[in-house]
Amino acid sequence: MIIDLPNTTISQVSKALVKMRDENGVVALGRVLTLIIAASTGSEEEAIEAANDASREHPMRVLVVCTNPADADQGPVESRLDAEIRVGGDAGASEVIILRASGEAASDEQSLVMGLLLPDAPVVTWWPGLAPTVPGLAPLGRIAHRRITDASAQPNPQAALQQLAENYKPGDIDFAWTRLTLWRAQLAAVLDQPPYSPVTAVYIEGSDDSPSTTLLSAWLQFALEADTEYVLTPGITSHGIHSVRLERSTGAIELSRTGGGVARLTQPEQPTHSLALPRRNLRDCLADELRRLDPDELYGLVITEALARLGAATPMTTRSAV
Repeated sequence: MIIDLPNTTISQVSKALVKMRDENGVVALGRVLTLIIAASTGSEEEAIEAANDASREHPMRVLVVCTNPADADQGPVESRLDAEIRVGGDAGASEVIILRASGEAASDEQSLVMGLLLPDAPVVTWWPGLAPTVPGLAPLGRIAHRRITDASAQPNPQAALQQLAENYKPGDIDFAWTRLTLWRAQLAAVLDQPPYSPVTAVYIEGSDDSPSTTLLSAWLQFALEADTEYVLTPGITSHGIHSVRLERSTGAIELSRTGGGVARLTQPEQPTHSLALPRRNLRDCLADELRRLDPDELYGLVITEALARLGAATPMTTRSAV
């Protein structure tokens, strides 16, 4: 069910929610958190779809904030707030409230959502597109327990990763790290098997639009204390992480993505294995990050200390020694 509230106010939106609860049995009971999605106008539907899917695992209230403040080049923009409420089959296991503000009504994002937050429930803010320079100090970031960004969605993903490192605050997280979960788990599983000889060198290759490649390099160098070399190639035909090779005295371990969500694992004196290593979509990444609402301490160490030791990413081969 979808209810449109054109040219409205936050008070009227709140009253409409109460009316829906009284007349149709729509309740906020069982909602475990409030998810704020700060999206640009016209790009919000993909994020809403991901939130609807994730809500089946994490029932929540979703507040979508789309703002269009005054533009000096276009002149004054009418101050206006249009809202849309989605429940039932149009909202998964959540209730979605879309706030489209323009002009003066868009000048204070925090005031738009304060009256609609679930009482005594954690708040998570997600920027699926362009993110503020310092998420923790942004209006929608200051009220959030966790703040989710996506460096790969920025115009320059590698520069965005460095910016996140410089402005990191506990509670920040980026999908570039979330997309590494399967890679990290597989590499850790391989190293947990004999022989247990130490890794002496790490070689990683990925596309230059993949901040996950840089983060994986920083994490492996931090965890293994080995010389780490990573190559960033133009992501024209193949995006993301391409391969990881771990050198040991007993031979090299190589994990490479071959396409179609399948990876090839080669190890000394063992047959080659094909493993499922699909690219994680928005729904998977969002659901993963909503499973924990405390700061990710390992991400904090990697994005600040480990990334600083690795050095900034470039389209060239970069070697960083411990």
